[in-house]
Amino acid sequence: MAAKFFSDKDRSNIRWFWTHYMKDKLPWLIFVMVLIIIQGFVYQQFLAFTEKGLRVIFEDGAFWDLLKICGFVILAFSMRAAISYITPVLSVWLASDAVFKLRSHLISKVIHLRQSFFDTTNPGELILRLVNQVDGVSAFVGQTTLNALRDVVTIIIISGYLIYKSAILFVAAVVILPIIFFILKSVSEKIKKIQTASEKVVGAYMTSINEMSGGIRTIKMSNQEDTEISRMVEASAGIKDLSIKLQKAQALVLPGIDLSSAFVFVLVIGGGGYMVLSDDFQMDGASIITFILGMVIIFDPARGLSQFFAKLQASLILLDSIRVLMDTKGEKSNEDGKMAFAEDTVDISMNKISFSYLDGTDVFEDMSLQFKSGAKTAIVGSTGSGKTTILSLITRLYEISDGQIMFNGKDTREFTLGSIRNCFSVVAQDIVIFNKSIRDNIHYANPSASVEDVDQAARLARVDGLMHERGDIPVGPEGSQLSGGQKQRIAIARAFLSPAPVLILDEATSALDALTEKQVNDSFAELQKGKTTIVVTHKFASVIDADKIYVIESGKLVEEGTHLKFMARDSIYKSLFNAQLRDAK
Repeated sequence: MAAKFFSDKDRSNIRWFWTHYMKDKLPWLIFVMVLIIIQGFVYQQFLAFTEKGLRVIFEDGAFWDLLKICGFVILAFSMRAAISYITPVLSVWLASDAVFKLRSHLISKVIHLRQSFFDTTNPGELILRLVNQVDGVSAFVGQTTLNALRDVVTIIIISGYLIYKSAILFVAAVVILPIIFFILKSVSEKIKKIQTASEKVVGAYMTSINEMSGGIRTIKMSNQEDTEISRMVEASAGIKDLSIKLQKAQALVLPGIDLSSAFVFVLVIGGGGYMVLSDDFQMDGASIITFILGMVIIFDPARGLSQFFAKLQASLILLDSIRVLMDTKGEKSNEDGKMAFAEDTVDISMNKISFSYLDGTDVFEDMSLQFKSGAKTAIVGSTGSGKTTILSLITRLYEISDGQIMFNGKDTREFTLGSIRNCFSVVAQDIVIFNKSIRDNIHYANPSASVEDVDQAARLARVDGLMHERGDIPVGPEGSQLSGGQKQRIAIARAFLSPAPVLILDEATSALDALTEKQVNDSFAELQKGKTTIVVTHKFASVIDADKIYVIESGKLVEEGTHLKFMARDSIYKSLFNAQLRDAK
């Protein structure tokens, strides 16, 4: 059975889920199993009492005997009703707890995955795994599997009772089982293929929703609603087609079971009737009616069990997708034995570093840069020159392929990743804003900070007035109720609230007007004292006071110096600065 329905990968995934998320619940699972077995014996007793009741009727028994039998049946089914309430509640609790642990582990895993994973994974696919697929596994492990166990136990107990009543008649009835197994086997592989394709299509659809939501302002302003609707409807049509195919595949099972059931009942009625009429068998009318009723009881859970196997194939695809994500190596996977970097000042050296993205695109080759403690170092250049990539390498979002990045003369790869990143305060252009109050958004940078600390950080970033004006009002999804400048001032306030030895300003004032930029830059002067400050900007006015300026073009260092030195001679920096100055007029 296992060889037919489960691949080696399927069995491995099931063992993995059992070991990590269900094994510790074994006592509770045994208790649930005992209750399910009791349910099965209730059905068996129902058949026994039914047969007794029929004999009372057929053989002119006492009315009181019939009344007692009816009372026993009511008592038995009352017990079954109580168990039918307890077992689903317990199973949902057990499954929900297991899936809560799974989802918690997934969240932790995803957060610690390498940046390259997020560069190549659609947001919709990630949402699909963390939400839909985990919910699908939860539903399957909980109520679906419980129902299947109940059906199996019912089939086994009732089958045992029917074999006890007439082994010959039961064997004749189950000769159809190989046909049922063949139907399940032929359908299962088809379901797996359809489910795999369906997961991809749903992931793409979720990505489309995310893209639409993020770009809705542009869509409306450019009057592209109809185009966007067409794109989304087309993606939705793919889901519809695959859903129909999946339902068709699953629907093949029940008609096969029904036709098989009809053949079985013909055998039971015909064969059983012959046994009643013949003197060679100890079967009477009550026995054959009870036997037929038992077969009815068996085939109802058999139908449910067949649907379970169909759903199982789809759930195995979900489990495999989750397992693949859990097995993806995180960025902190090789940190055993590494020390924590803990120094108050940091000199950064990039020594002959080389780097290329996963697609093989070379970004840097043999590049060397220095960022001194207490100094302000700027990186300028045209769009796509590699400025932001340098910041990603320093903070180890990506790992260099050659060369060294040194903190105070020590290779950063010798230290834990968390301790390296604790060295940075970052004010970037891609700001994470939550749908909470401005105060909460600032507090996010340092949860242990006091109210006074948050107020001081807001004042330094010139966002205190707005913070007090809005109070506890949420700023909308992704800060939709704030301007770009207001978002950046929140990011700046976070840097003030959580200072570190290295301050990174990645287009930190790109969305600010000239007056606010001047005010914020004045505040930065205080924040930068004694720190290694790295500025990446396209606004040359922000780097005039830099102690050193690097000019990067096409992944190469083409010039280094100061503003005054560059302006005193013909230089690429001078031409870019003058061009920007002319554009500003």
